[in-house]
Amino acid sequence: MGRVPLAASSFSGLTHLGSGKVREMFAVDGPDGEPAILLVASDRISAYDVILPTEIPDKGAVLTALSLWWFDQLADLVPSHLLTARVAEYPDALQPYADQLRGRSMLCRRLDMFPVECVARGYLTGSGLKDYQRTGAVSGHQLPPGLVDGDQLPEPIYTPSTKAPQGEHDENITRDDAVATLGKAQADELERLTLGIFRRATTMAAERGILLADTKFEFGRDRTGTLRLADEVLTPDSSRFWPSDDWTPGRSQPSYDKQYVRNWLTENGKNGQAAELPDDVVAATRSRYVEAYERLTGASFDDYLRAV
Repeated sequence: MGRVPLAASSFSGLTHLGSGKVREMFAVDGPDGEPAILLVASDRISAYDVILPTEIPDKGAVLTALSLWWFDQLADLVPSHLLTARVAEYPDALQPYADQLRGRSMLCRRLDMFPVECVARGYLTGSGLKDYQRTGAVSGHQLPPGLVDGDQLPEPIYTPSTKAPQGEHDENITRDDAVATLGKAQADELERLTLGIFRRATTMAAERGILLADTKFEFGRDRTGTLRLADEVLTPDSSRFWPSDDWTPGRSQPSYDKQYVRNWLTENGKNGQAAELPDDVVAATRSRYVEAYERLTGASFDDYLRAV
């Protein structure tokens, strides 16, 4: 994959809809003329809501490859927004950018997105741990006393959150808050889907020696009213994946996600700073992302890169 950092300016002439922490989004026409959105995953990495200046090579390709795999695994539970990830099938206007797009982009339906992040947790860590330590509960779920970082919860819980603008923190909200925002029928449907997907993914990951600690999903409706799974799904950016054979509650767990970067920032007093990452941290982080893909899918990441 190319090592030139990807940004909106890499695709001059396209209608840029916005930049996320990792993705660039463009308005395009789909294969059938339907309004579509092009999602391009860069190699940027963020931590503590700050985009770091150092990129992780091939990270965007890992996120894309895993999302495509999971969309396929979950298709019987909920359809996704994916139209195609084959660059040869993209509209003619995108063909000049084929090299930049190959392996790290998806052409997707435009959706009316729900204004909540749908989070499921099977283990206590991260912001959920902080809420628990303060209140004994997470998003209104009262939990048993005495739990520590990394403990498995009695059962998976649904803990929706706000969608904060870039640079700000998502805030955990209660299910009642979600009902107030979405209406009861829609809030209940998203909770049911979120926990159903989480249970499916938890079982599949466990068969591969990985614990799925928590994850977040985004959903929206297309122009026909069909509810679809959107954005990325069950990637190291949207999930905490832990090797099951190293799981020890009471400490920060080894992980296949960007927790390694967060830990380095914390240990070096750089929380919330746009700090340059040293080469060894970059290499170790890339290795974790690639290993997550290969352990979950059973496929070679190099083979994926050769095939796209």
